[in-house]
Amino acid sequence: MSSLTQFFRNVGTEIRKVSWPKKKELTRYTVTVVTTVVFLSVFFLIVDQGITAVLNWITSK
Repeated sequence: MSSLTQFFRNVGTEIRKVSWPKKKELTRYTVTVVTTVVFLSVFFLIVDQGITAVLNWITSK
C-alpha cells in the first residue's frame, strides 16, 4: 500500500512541474485543432463523394 501512496505523491510532484499553457496559447491551439478537423472533414467528404460518383458511373454502364 505504501508503494501506491508513493506513486501518487510522485504524480503530484510531477504535475506541479508541468508548464501549463496560458489562456491565449490554449485558445490558439484549440482554434488550430478545430480548423484542422473541419478542413480534413470537408476534404474527405469531397474525396468520398468523388469516389462514389466514379463508382456509380462505372457500375451504371
